[in-house]
Parts: sequence; C-alpha cells; structure tokens
Amino acid sequence: MAFKVFLVEDAEGDIEDIHAYITAHGSFERADGVVDALEELCASLTELPERGNVPKELKDIGITDYRELHHNPYRVIYRIIDETVVIYCVIDGRRDMESLLQRRLFR
Repeated sequence: MAFKVFLVEDAEGDIEDIHAYITAHGSFERADGVVDALEELCASLTELPERGNVPKELKDIGITDYRELHHNPYRVIYRIIDETVVIYCVIDGRRDMESLLQRRLFR
C-alpha cells in the first residue's frame, strides 16, 4: 500500500532554512544536493514508513507514535496517521532536540 506524504508548513520551512544555511556557509550546489537527498528521503516514506525508529527523546518520555529517518546530520520526524505520513520537522540533529521537539510537536 502506498502512503500519502504531507509536509507541514514548519517542515517545508526547515528545508528552506537548511538550503539557505548551506548556501551561505558552503555552496549553492551542495545545498541543492542536500535538499534533493532530504526530499527523496521524505518521498520514500510512501513505502514502508514504519521502518523509521522512534526518536530517543520522545521514547524516553513514553511517546512512541512519532518516527524518524536520518540523512546525517538531519532528522526527519514524522507520524503515520491512517494512510498518511505527516512530516513535522526536518532538523539538524546536533541541535537541542528535546526542547525543539517539545516546541514543535506539543504546541
């Protein structure tokens, strides 16, 4: 069964921010490559979205309905709702993940 993949506005903004940051600190071509890889990763969730693991920061507090995939150092945080995969965050895993996830997922 193919799932639908939906990025919330914040996740779309995350990808734009990643592109802008890499362009400013590296190159436009590198930014395009990273964003392409992240978009492919997101699109791949149409098949087998259950393959992602539960984020450690959420598992530690007993929340297990979110999952994540990685394109180092970036983490794609999502939830499967019926036949839809909702992507909430595409974020740099080197950040303070606990507070960031609390702000983004529990508001």
